[in-house]
Amino acid sequence: MKKLALLATALAMVTTGSAFAADLRVKALKAPPPPAFDPWDIAFGAGITNDYIFRGITQSNHNPSVNAYFEPRYNVNKDLQLYIGAAAASISFPNRAAAEVDIYGGIRPTFGMFAFDFGVWGYLYPGGSCFGSQGTLAQGNCGTTLDNSQGAIGLPINGNFAKKDASFFEAYAKLNIAINDQWSVGFNEYYSPNFLNLGAWGNYASVTAKWTAPSTTFGASGVGMYVSGEFGRQWLGTSDIFYGIAGDPVYANGIKEPSYNTWNVGVGFTYKVFTLDLRYYDTDLSKGDCNAFTSDFSATNSSPGFVTPINGGANAATAFGSNWCSAAGVAKLSVDLTAMTNLK
Repeated sequence: MKKLALLATALAMVTTGSAFAADLRVKALKAPPPPAFDPWDIAFGAGITNDYIFRGITQSNHNPSVNAYFEPRYNVNKDLQLYIGAAAASISFPNRAAAEVDIYGGIRPTFGMFAFDFGVWGYLYPGGSCFGSQGTLAQGNCGTTLDNSQGAIGLPINGNFAKKDASFFEAYAKLNIAINDQWSVGFNEYYSPNFLNLGAWGNYASVTAKWTAPSTTFGASGVGMYVSGEFGRQWLGTSDIFYGIAGDPVYANGIKEPSYNTWNVGVGFTYKVFTLDLRYYDTDLSKGDCNAFTSDFSATNSSPGFVTPINGGANAATAFGSNWCSAAGVAKLSVDLTAMTNLK
């Protein structure tokens, strides 16, 4: 009897174990499938800054500026992204345009630590007016009438010329290399056949570097930090006759726009979707060449020291100088989100 009881117990255990294993297999088969890959995403954000600097030169007359962007994205896979976008920023341009509207698009392939970005960027400046001559000179010719109500030739105070339309586009190629979790470097190239509608081609190349602090730097606060910098050079061709110097034997048909170096360095602090960036910008442009390049409407100081071959010309005794290309400290607060990460 004891042997029969032991045998019955063993059979029961085997049967129970088999049933339990079968139940586990059934449950495993009924486990919910992993979520489907959603290729679509949208990035968007906004910011405010005390000065809008573009390649070392103020776009807001050293005054505050606000900006926003919207960028739909399509992820073909985890290593290939297509995108289009629109952005806008408040500016203060010589032609009185008060807004910059950007339309852009491209492709971002990634190969391990190498992240590429190829695309086209269009810069639009609606609402501008022409400041120049009223058909009396080939240089700065706005036609039979000026588009503004000033009634004077050129910009008020300094007489600089500005076209009604400063819109242009650039093709670009960028590479970012993530060396490790803390360090990354970047290489950027932009080309425009008609930079700022000056009639001159433009080519900008730069190198960047960024160090991101370890996530434990500020304990469990959630605050992050980075230090980054950029060094770039803007090459420029010769403008069209609109910006030529009347009566100058060399620059009557246009001026050789000044190529220049620019650099910036700064520190940023992040918290969730917010970033506070504190940055120093500068260029090696002189005040005279800066005035010739930007047509600064706020330039009021005239001096013989501001005369350059393209700012006033060979026969000028004095010329205006601009501080739009000078050193500037910039603080920017921005918020950046993506739909898949922040709106789920």
